[in-house]
Amino acid sequence: MTTPRPHRPAAVPAHVDVKTPRRPSRSPARSQEARAGVGMMLPAILLLLGFLIIPFIMAFGFAFTNQRLISPNPTEFVGTRNFERLLEMRILTIEAETDPDTGEYILDDEGNYVFPRARTFTRDNPEYPQYNGLQEVYSFQSGPTQRLWMAGDSVFIRSIINILYFAVIVIPLQAGLALALAVMVNQKLRGINIFRAIYFIPVVVSMVIVAILWRFIYDGNNGLLNNLLGAATFGRYEPIDWIGNEYTAMPAIIIMSVWQAVGFHMVIWLAGLQTIPTSLYEAAEVAGATKWQQFRFVTWPGLHNTFVFVLITITMAAFGLFVQVDIMTRGGPLDSTTTVIHQMVQRGFAKQDIAYGSTISVFFFLVVLSIALVQRYLTREDDAR
Repeated sequence: MTTPRPHRPAAVPAHVDVKTPRRPSRSPARSQEARAGVGMMLPAILLLLGFLIIPFIMAFGFAFTNQRLISPNPTEFVGTRNFERLLEMRILTIEAETDPDTGEYILDDEGNYVFPRARTFTRDNPEYPQYNGLQEVYSFQSGPTQRLWMAGDSVFIRSIINILYFAVIVIPLQAGLALALAVMVNQKLRGINIFRAIYFIPVVVSMVIVAILWRFIYDGNNGLLNNLLGAATFGRYEPIDWIGNEYTAMPAIIIMSVWQAVGFHMVIWLAGLQTIPTSLYEAAEVAGATKWQQFRFVTWPGLHNTFVFVLITITMAAFGLFVQVDIMTRGGPLDSTTTVIHQMVQRGFAKQDIAYGSTISVFFFLVVLSIALVQRYLTREDDAR
């Protein structure tokens, strides 16, 4: 019995033209939808290019030059000189002055040690060339020894410290207060929408208007806050210039900023709360869970994505602090409220040093981007770790 041969397809004649099947052509309706989609995206793309991407590329280029806003001199490439000035920091140790005859330390009328001035070491002193041109940021004294924190740009270092101080307080305070308000207004009570509107009203008011109003509230002579405290203490309270004092200016701005923006994040938390199924709370009640246990094991896990969004948005807004400072304090007193954005605007436009202002903006952009990426990494889902 012979084994049957496998079937082979017949050879295609050479004169037969074999073509691969083509994909069906896009219908006119789909092409029209695609063009409409591109047309709708085009304004947003142009705005991003004109006000974000292109200015950042130009700022990155200016950071390596000596570009001035208005100057007859041609622009020159200076390499990393602007960044070196921005980030240069040193510690200068100074000993108290001594009497040349007795060798004892010289004391002033109040019994304090007398130290030589910092500019003695920073003004073209050939013995200390490493401190030439540096500025004092802070000083620390231990007996007859004084240590000075010197920097190439002391105002920039102070602005970094101020913005970190502002962010460390505002981020947890504003997020926590907004969450508490969201939990309160999430109740099914009569007239609860009135309270939601009241808490949200400051958000729709311009920050410029809010800053002007609070400047009158904080006024040291006849401000509303001083008048209320004076009435509450029957005239025993001594008025304080809240935004004119270096120790109270930043806390005053913090309180005003939290008051103005807490309503926005309350709405975000409220939207997250309303996405949690009520069946989970009913099951928790049946299991005998307390209110705190329901919040810990039901509410908080359900708000993870909302928490990440609120955390990042508050952080970005905190590091972008500018309007409140510009309207209320102008960075003072004694640079106690100056911020990086405020200094960038002052150097770039008020002093017309576009190159150095661009250097500040590029460096600050990289810092904020790094912080945002770290936050996103730390708050990612547990199953993705």
